[in-house]
This record gives sequence, structure tokens and C-alpha cells, in this order.
Amino acid sequence: MNDDVRNIVLGLVAAGISASLGWIARTYLWKRKLRRKQAFFGLPDNSESLLVVNRDPATAEPAVHRFDVFALLELSALVKDCGAHVQVVTQDAAHQGFGERTEFCVGGPGSNRRMVAHMAAMLPGVRVNIDPEPGPDRGAFRIGADLYRMEPGIAEYVLLARLTAGERRETRPVFLFCGQRAITNQAATRYLARHHERLARKYGSGSFVLLLKVVNSQAYGPDVVELVADVTKPAQSPLPAPSEPAAPKTQKKSHRAD
Repeated sequence: MNDDVRNIVLGLVAAGISASLGWIARTYLWKRKLRRKQAFFGLPDNSESLLVVNRDPATAEPAVHRFDVFALLELSALVKDCGAHVQVVTQDAAHQGFGERTEFCVGGPGSNRRMVAHMAAMLPGVRVNIDPEPGPDRGAFRIGADLYRMEPGIAEYVLLARLTAGERRETRPVFLFCGQRAITNQAATRYLARHHERLARKYGSGSFVLLLKVVNSQAYGPDVVELVADVTKPAQSPLPAPSEPAAPKTQKKSHRAD
């Protein structure tokens, strides 16, 4: 073997080793990222999850609003990415406890009985006005002492929560998407899909409740979302004794995440 052939062989071997090391490194980083995602969502390989579907309150027949359907599709994609399985059930058929498998619950208390139960058990500091009669407080959120009214199509709110019951490591979380309108539910699922890595770094496997504002949905749909506040503490604390009407929130510093 002359020098030229030897150099070619050595070059090919070096290239093969470099490619193999690069593939191993990329695979390791991808698996580490996947494991973190699985831990945040409580979805290890081949695990089961529950997706609770609400109903469209605007119709007499059992139906799901199209924006809620879009939200369910985005959540199903998240579950699939984790290598897990999903069971879809309607809000009036989910007769089981929580903590055994990850649950995604979509829709406010006016359209989802399961959401009513979760809020009563884990979010005692939150009240939602579900009065069907028109009025300035229709659909408003009361969180602690603060009131958040919606302006349909202009400024609408949604709660995004990750909640766990008990301290056992194997306890699976419940994710709540409680919006004032169906489009805000989709906005919350999209926000979670886009920012779950940042949320995992900040909260780990703990609980959190975030108040999001959907801006100008009549023009931008569910894409422009602002983080209004982390309301975990007031949402999980009993409501204060009534003294005087809560002042509606109109101006509040926000962080845009569009």
C-alpha cells in the first residue's frame, strides 16, 4: 500500500468515526430532550393518558366547537411525540379519579363537568361566571380578589394549569385549559406546545397556574398570547371573605409570547 492509498483509507476511517460520534451525540441529546418532555407531561413510553372533551354550550345537541377540536388535535400530537397513548372521553363520561394517568381537560366550567370538579378540588380561589345572560361579567374570571372581564374578540382570558395530587413521584399531572371562549382553549394548548421546555425548567414537576390573555382573536386567531401572571398562589388559596366588589382588571403588565 503506497502513501496515497493509505492517506485515503485513513481519511475515510476518520470521517466514519466523526460521523458516528456526531450521530451518537445527536441521539443522546434527542433522548435527553425526550425524557425531559416525558417527565413534564407525565408520559413515559407506552403510557396511557386521558383527554377530556367538553361540549359546545351554544348547541342543544352534543357537539364540540371547532376550536376545541383544534386544541384536541394539538394535544394528541404532544402525546404522540412522547410515545404515549391517548383515550378520548366526553366530559360527562369521565367517571374516574386523577393521578393514575396524565389528563388533559379542555373547556371552562360552563361546558365541562370534569373541569368543575377539578376546580372545586384543586383551585378553590377561582370562580368563573357561567351566567348565560348577557352582561359585562359574563364569562369573567375571579382569581383571589381580582376580576378579569373579557372583551370578545379583543381581550380574552384563559387559565393554563399543571396540577398534581399528593407527593408521590409516580403521580401523573392534570393539565387544565379553562378559557372564556373556545378559541382561548386552543390558544392555551398552543402556548403549552410552544413553551413546555421553558415551563419545565421553571416549574419542574410541580404545579402551576398561569393566566394568559388572547389578544385580538378576531384578527389573529389563537396565535397572539400574553402571559398576564402566575396566579398559582391565589388560585390554590380559598377565596377571601367578600367585602366589596372586586375591581375589574384592565391594565396589567404582560409578557408577550406570540
